[in-house]
Amino acid sequence: MPTLLALTLLITIQLQIGQGAIHQSFSEAATALPYDFVIAGGENKFYVKSLFHINIISGGTAGSVIANRLTENPKFRVLVIEAGPSNEGVLNIEVPGLSYSLRNSPFDWNYTTVPQSGLNGRTLSYPSGHVLGGSSSISALAYTRGSSDDYNRWAAVTGDEGWSWDQMLPFILKNEHFYFPVDGHSIVGQFDPKFHNFTGMSSVSLSEFERPLDSLYLQTSQYLNDEFPFDLDVNDGIPLGLGWVQCTIGNGTRSIAATSYLGPRFINRPNLDVVVNTHISRVLDTGHGRKIDLRTIEFFVLLYLIVFYVGENQTRHTVTARKEVILSLGSIGTPHILMNSGIGDGHDLKKIGIKPVLHLPSVGKNLSDYTYMTLSWSADLTAKPENTTDELEQWTRDHSGPFANGIVNLMAWSRVPTTASNFTLFADPASGPYSPHYQFILVIRITGGSVSLKSSDPFDMPLIDPALLMSETDVFIAKDAISSVKMFFSGPAWHNIVLDKQPLELSSTVTEEDTVDQIIRNISGTRFHAVGTAAMSPRGTPYGMVEPDLLLKGAEALRIVDASIMPFIPAGNTLAATYAIAERGAELIKQKWV
Repeated sequence: MPTLLALTLLITIQLQIGQGAIHQSFSEAATALPYDFVIAGGENKFYVKSLFHINIISGGTAGSVIANRLTENPKFRVLVIEAGPSNEGVLNIEVPGLSYSLRNSPFDWNYTTVPQSGLNGRTLSYPSGHVLGGSSSISALAYTRGSSDDYNRWAAVTGDEGWSWDQMLPFILKNEHFYFPVDGHSIVGQFDPKFHNFTGMSSVSLSEFERPLDSLYLQTSQYLNDEFPFDLDVNDGIPLGLGWVQCTIGNGTRSIAATSYLGPRFINRPNLDVVVNTHISRVLDTGHGRKIDLRTIEFFVLLYLIVFYVGENQTRHTVTARKEVILSLGSIGTPHILMNSGIGDGHDLKKIGIKPVLHLPSVGKNLSDYTYMTLSWSADLTAKPENTTDELEQWTRDHSGPFANGIVNLMAWSRVPTTASNFTLFADPASGPYSPHYQFILVIRITGGSVSLKSSDPFDMPLIDPALLMSETDVFIAKDAISSVKMFFSGPAWHNIVLDKQPLELSSTVTEEDTVDQIIRNISGTRFHAVGTAAMSPRGTPYGMVEPDLLLKGAEALRIVDASIMPFIPAGNTLAATYAIAERGAELIKQKWV
């Protein structure tokens, strides 16, 4: 019996208070010394009278970075507030090969999109990390930085050269700790060392375990070199061609922000406290100064595993930062909190009973994400049957084998030809000639989605609309991606292995363009890389959400540092770019307060 060869395409707690700690509740943190900064988000009940220097809202990917870098200065006291539980002792987070088990789990916010018109009315699950370390804890582990054009476009649209590739590369490298394989096998010719750092914070590595199709992919690149040239390093700023995938794995174990930035070397710093299981409802004006001053955070108790209505008489509690509040809740959580705080489009907020505090119409707009398709071919393959128990035992023994790997070993990136007819009618969505339009595993970048509120209840899930396949250009690029994959499997390496010229989803009888369009809409989804809902814009402009230094427009003392500030989505998975944004964000904060 022939087997199915599936090709996936992505379309373009315990610490001690006062001594530095992770706390299960604010009651443990109440006796702490005053804090400069608070990084927050969560669920608990306790009135905190202490002033923190910095409040960091969410111990997710970016929040963990900010907390680490600020507490390098012993004069800063930092409180991190995380809505989810601790990552400690969760085997499914540690083992790379168990990454997909984390979706729709207690470590996932379990969001759902609104019905997608571009997908014929279907709704989609929309995972987001609900655990210390955020989405770095539940991602599919791919580490792709995007293209140099992506960062240069950020610099151009913000008027700040600090966001350019050349100036962001040191922050990218500051984050990275490149690891060699556990078994010591050679990776010469699979990456370019000059684009990597071997002493940074977050683990990055190449494949630990060879897969049966790897040699066929490489043979195809040699035969179809014009269409799929070999790319020595997919993270050199020009991700075009076929290359070896890099993942956030070190010594066979997943690397997450909570272990790399809040790990044992750092968590006991006396000026750092982390509170988990604590949900933030709003940021509030402290009432000082002529500008809105958003240094106060509101929170109140919720109980896990018990669902109940939060009534009007529910007691609310607050905590205030001396210097800044830093929102790092990601592209869904950050606009959700802001709008519940009365910050957003004043007209929309009034409609659901929220008093506008600061009119910023761009809040929650500009959501950008990738569209994803799965195409399948019948194939004649002889593969060794999987033995999950044995493979997990192997990982437990020495962190090697299939469970030490990411989802794939090789990826290919490609572009629609610049002469394509569609680009005479519509603008090329890519940031420049070094940016791919799609990846065999990633395709199509789209904009125009949104995050909005369902009601004035801060614990109602937000309305998430990634607006997938809503532009003609998106569908056009999807068709080109399908043609490119068909060409890839036409190479001689696949003769007598791939049994069909067409993917099973597109039978040989399908010829009408409208029918192809509908099939694409029926088989597409997304891979949850939302950005842009609190986008940067030039200083002083009325549009956008934050200034180039990431301070909220029209207010004081509130800074946003997470993927939501990206004005455009990069040509790759967003984790690496988010780490780099957080590293630069930490430097911007230090420059202001040191």
